[in-house]
Amino acid sequence: MVPPSEAGEDGGMRTSHKLGRWIAAGSAVAAVGMLAATLPVSAASAVTSDLAQLSLPEPTGPYPVGTTELHLVDESRANPWPGDQVDRELMVSVFYPASRTAGYPSAPYMRPRAAAHFDAETSGLPSGKVDWARTETHAVLGAPVAPGERPVLLYSPGAGDPRTWNTGMVAELASRGYVVITIDNTYESPEVEFPDGSLITMLPPGDDVNAYLKKAVDVRVADTSFVLDELTRLNDGARMTGVPAGFAGTLDLTRVGMFGQSAGGSTAATAMHADPRIRAGINMDGNLTWLDGSLMPVAEDGLDRPLLLLGQGGPTDTGPGWTAFRENTKGWTQERVLRGSAHSSFTDAQAVVPQFDLPPDEREDKIGTIDPTVSIRIQHAWIAGFFDRWL
Repeated sequence: MVPPSEAGEDGGMRTSHKLGRWIAAGSAVAAVGMLAATLPVSAASAVTSDLAQLSLPEPTGPYPVGTTELHLVDESRANPWPGDQVDRELMVSVFYPASRTAGYPSAPYMRPRAAAHFDAETSGLPSGKVDWARTETHAVLGAPVAPGERPVLLYSPGAGDPRTWNTGMVAELASRGYVVITIDNTYESPEVEFPDGSLITMLPPGDDVNAYLKKAVDVRVADTSFVLDELTRLNDGARMTGVPAGFAGTLDLTRVGMFGQSAGGSTAATAMHADPRIRAGINMDGNLTWLDGSLMPVAEDGLDRPLLLLGQGGPTDTGPGWTAFRENTKGWTQERVLRGSAHSSFTDAQAVVPQFDLPPDEREDKIGTIDPTVSIRIQHAWIAGFFDRWL
């Protein structure tokens, strides 16, 4: 159990910028003020071996899990945000069934500088207590890929969350035979560390938050299509640093699904609306309306493919967009509510928050009242069962 922080009257807790909550609960985001910058070296050195190590649930599927990260550069698309990058650059992680893991190192939860920034600015949990980079992921780096064609899943995190913030679910799906790609959307993700050690953090939304959010979703959708293009190249044998042995030919790109939490769920639905290669999707507690109350195009038009809507157990304003989507869609859809859950229950928060010694009201605000083990088991069954059915 990680003890509460002793820094400050609030126990070291920070007000989470959680820009993703606009999608699920319509909360204000004007307080977001993180600028794109390079993290000082002193912050990167804050992670020490004296800090606690958290653990995620061990995957239950029949395959050991390998992982790698890829630096993708879209030379055909300019960087859409203010910043030093000229072309659009992304970092993604790939989790996959491995043929063997002996002799391969355990995968860190995050790169060190990203982990230090996540601890200090992003997590919304007591800082200076945990070595996030060493959080047990139950995956190994660079292991060879198990033979056979695999369905592909894309994961989009909530706004204000890194791509790692659902590693528990992602590793579970990989252990069941899926290749899962998690995407950081640079300049909008809270911290993206590149192979050269540079760290790019989140831009502030500015005065017109609604316009910012519309742009963010549009950029995410373009990023998603680009990632699918790159996966096609790699599956055909293109070379790239970080690609594990046996990767080419293992992706069944006729069976692509996408899921995401909060803004990531909205992105999954919108990406399906824009890119027919995505055959099925899950929106986990993400709204389908904008801050001004207008419907997203996917809610107005619906889809011709299946989309599962998973909602938290408490009050939420996802209703208008979800209702419109259900009325307008031609494809299969279903809405499920995880009773006793909270917005962040659909992330690694469900597993790691109980490892902190938090006051009961703070814990309930983050992950609800549902038993964490039960919540994780239900989510695994719902999400894997959905993709098993439709892909």
